[in-house]
Amino acid sequence: MPSAEISTESPSTRVETPVDVLRRVFGYDSFRGSQAEIIEHVAGGGDALVLMPTGGGKSLCYQIPALLRPGVGVVISPLIALMQDQVDALRNLGVRAGFLNSTQDFEQRREVEDAFLANELDLLYLAPERLRVEATVRLLERGEVALFAIDEAHCVSQWGHDFRPDYLALSELHERWPDVPRIALTATATEATHTEIAQRLNLGEAKHFVASFDRPNIQYRIVPKSGAQKQLLDLIRAEHPGDAGIVYCLSRASVEKTAQFLSDNGIPAVPYHAGLDARTRAKNQSRFLREDGLTVVATIAFGMGIDKPDVRFVAHLDLPKSVEGYYQETGRAGRDGQPSTAWLAYGLQDVVQQRKMIDLSEGDQAHRRKLGTHLDAMLALCETISCRRVQLLNYFGQTGQPCGNCDTCLLPPESWDGTIPAQKLLSTVLRLDRERDQRFGAGQVIDILLGKKTEKITQHRHDQLTVYGIGTDLSEQTWRGVVRQLLAQGLLAVEGDFGTLALTPASGEVLGRTREVKLRREPERAARTSSTGTGTKTRKPAIEMPAEAAPIFEALRAWRASAAKEQGVPAYVIFHDATLRQIAAESPSSLEKLGTISGVGENKLAKYGQEILDTLESLN
Repeated sequence: MPSAEISTESPSTRVETPVDVLRRVFGYDSFRGSQAEIIEHVAGGGDALVLMPTGGGKSLCYQIPALLRPGVGVVISPLIALMQDQVDALRNLGVRAGFLNSTQDFEQRREVEDAFLANELDLLYLAPERLRVEATVRLLERGEVALFAIDEAHCVSQWGHDFRPDYLALSELHERWPDVPRIALTATATEATHTEIAQRLNLGEAKHFVASFDRPNIQYRIVPKSGAQKQLLDLIRAEHPGDAGIVYCLSRASVEKTAQFLSDNGIPAVPYHAGLDARTRAKNQSRFLREDGLTVVATIAFGMGIDKPDVRFVAHLDLPKSVEGYYQETGRAGRDGQPSTAWLAYGLQDVVQQRKMIDLSEGDQAHRRKLGTHLDAMLALCETISCRRVQLLNYFGQTGQPCGNCDTCLLPPESWDGTIPAQKLLSTVLRLDRERDQRFGAGQVIDILLGKKTEKITQHRHDQLTVYGIGTDLSEQTWRGVVRQLLAQGLLAVEGDFGTLALTPASGEVLGRTREVKLRREPERAARTSSTGTGTKTRKPAIEMPAEAAPIFEALRAWRASAAKEQGVPAYVIFHDATLRQIAAESPSSLEKLGTISGVGENKLAKYGQEILDTLESLN
């Protein structure tokens, strides 16, 4: 990735208060939540550990203190592929920023190093592995460091989903620079991970700031899987035509097939996974960041730190391995605060596959138990009959009220007494094991319960079992739901390479009639709405504008696209949609009035103000 030229032009004289910097540089009038308190604390030299949801404004918590304090703010980030865009966005605001990583050649690195030593930078971005290089440490010791910001701090957690060994060495920052404040930030941390971050980064004495993890603009929906690709296509066509989105799949093959399926059906889509060559991955990621309305289909290798604000939907075609992973991935939707969708298609095979992957995973028994605990929490979220948002917040140690904007709130499911069906199914698994010394997958067990006359039933004489045909009171789909939920509750297990069903110690409680089994019934009304779930297109954007302003908004988007293409940066680096909506609604007639729009800072007003006014004038 080429390094853009470093601007050595001094910024405006630095102001004294954080809110003045917020207005002048970023174009906003007030802070959100605990931002002001965090910024005051770090600017004053204090250490901080910040847990704040994606889109909550974490970056301002270190960017503004870096602008207020003497020296250069050093940001440690694992997001090498995105550093260029992060730096471009800051330079567009008039902030002097640079980065050092493995994508640069010697001359590019030296240019940035010289700017750092000359105090001609406000912010310097480093990959964590750079701090393992002695030359980088010596460079920092020769310059003046304003603060250290450790972004994506959950990467230090060895039990986490994004563990990065290089993060463990960051605990040494305090030893080498004891007087330089440190701020660690993450959007994904349970109470256990929170504690681990503090311990491993030597932040025990830091002030902790924990914001609500709630993302009220995201509508969480989990639907029964029934032809997931077609369900996804229906979702995009019905609710998100022309929108940007991310689709997550478990395997590379599924990524490729889904991207091709969407493209064949008129939805612009590109794949992203570790099996693609680096050039193709970079190209596809760049297209996603720079183009409107593109969908990227990816494995979990994609997306950490993606700063694209207008991702309108995140879809999962396979079950995530943990609630942390699910929360972080869905958090890439709606960073601009506008209504967005987090959609997951989930079925029996997902549970079987994940259980099998845990059994076959490397590591000791403790590691497998930890993976099992993560999966159990994810399954509990999928099977809950209460508000999904409340369940998510509870997982992260927070409380909430039913949101009215998730599928279980909009179309509440029912629970039903599934004790007898559970006994029938477990009895079938037991008899296959004891009487025939056989184990089979869910399909064969369900066929036995339904009394089907298949070749496999006849071949193994399963029609002679006493349980043959005792489950005809339920449909095949319902039985699959029973198996899925018994697996989720630990009353049934998956064993071996072929995913055969087996009893667990808890199965005996059900068979012995000492344990009641409650199951989740999908709302019958769902079948009459859509296979995509309970979505609604009536949700209003956070920033509304009158109908007559819509053509103005589209003209501003067209201008922005042209400006972004000319500069080679993502469109959101110029302005967010929310800013363009407000401009379209208020139609300012002067630079002074344009400067009052949220998101129009001093540098952007000078750089783009007249072009915007000319665009508005051309529409009159």
